[in-house]
Amino acid sequence: MVGTLQNAWKLPDLRSKIVFTLMMFLVFRIGAHIPVPGINREVIEQLLNSGALFGFFDVISGGSFRNFSVFAMSITPYINASIIMQLLTVVIPSLEQLAKEGEEGRRKITEYTRYFTIILAFIQAIGLSYGLKGAVANPSFAQYLLVATTLTAGTVFLMWIGERITEKGIGNGISLIIFAGIVSRLPAGIAALYEYVRVGTTNVLNVLLFVIIAGVTIAGIIYISEGQRRIPVNYAKRVVGRRVYGGHSTHIPLKVNQAGVIPVIFASSILALPTTIAAFFPESPVGQWFQQYFNFGSFLHSAFYALLILFFTYFYTAITFNPVDVADNMKKHGGFIPGLRPGKPTADYITRVMSRITLVGALFLAVISLLPTFVIMLTGITNIYFGGTALLICVGVALDTMKQLESNMLMRHYQGFMK
Repeated sequence: MVGTLQNAWKLPDLRSKIVFTLMMFLVFRIGAHIPVPGINREVIEQLLNSGALFGFFDVISGGSFRNFSVFAMSITPYINASIIMQLLTVVIPSLEQLAKEGEEGRRKITEYTRYFTIILAFIQAIGLSYGLKGAVANPSFAQYLLVATTLTAGTVFLMWIGERITEKGIGNGISLIIFAGIVSRLPAGIAALYEYVRVGTTNVLNVLLFVIIAGVTIAGIIYISEGQRRIPVNYAKRVVGRRVYGGHSTHIPLKVNQAGVIPVIFASSILALPTTIAAFFPESPVGQWFQQYFNFGSFLHSAFYALLILFFTYFYTAITFNPVDVADNMKKHGGFIPGLRPGKPTADYITRVMSRITLVGALFLAVISLLPTFVIMLTGITNIYFGGTALLICVGVALDTMKQLESNMLMRHYQGFMK
């Protein structure tokens, strides 16, 4: 990876892309320290210490939620809008037709996603400002509207930064913004570990165990993310005029983790909803029950979390990957899996294989997501956020960005037939 970055820096056009991306990161970090006016940050600190949901928001936003800056909501409304639009593309025929119209259709869907992001961001900002009414210094309609408008503008600006990175920088801009927010907390985490060892809160052996678990987890994420089940495909020979087509062999690469980190985000959002609502009514019987039996790390919470991840992994994989379309495309081009008839038998076989490897990917996502609970039990380190979701995002974005860098370098070094 270091060698790839060094070689990319030597190329002027790639160097300008890298510099542009880093400058956008700088703008993002500056905005993370611009506070929203009229907010009591002591109340925000108390909320961060009371629930894992707000801690997760703070990690994704790179500390912007703790500061309650203009980027406090981060890019999550855009992610939610993108996921919802992707699901609606499968359900609504007109959107499905747009998706099949090539670049123009995708541009139209992107435009709809932007408008939907603004709507979602404003709704979320209104709910956040009203739900955190204890944090608003002078609660009034005008103050709530000011806070909501500021948060929405921050999210829209982040969306613009992400699109500019995708257009003029390296990698997917939205993913890189989340990546930058998570990685920005790494120095503070290392400093906190050092402080815990210094004051005697933990010992060196626990820290060493923590580092070993983190290293093994990162290696496992890379292994599963790159894992594939390759189904062999042969193409029959076809004679068209004087030309012979086909007659070669290839494979269908089925990814073990086809759904990526989306099932974890879905499961976290759904599971956090009742907990968040109960947190605003701590004195009620329902609020007390949730605090006692359904808090983060409890058996009931972990069990529901794992089951939701399993469900959404299969659900999202079924939406994004259609074995029937794959089998039909193979049949149109004269392709077949050895030992199977084209058409329905091929689709059934691909479905069966996909179901088996999806189970492995779903179980892996569940284990990674529940990792913080095991780390706390083994090491006793409770004040450092070691989320599997954050690791999944960081490793996935780093792998995708390095692949894009390598493909860009390959294009520039390839001389072709004309010299």
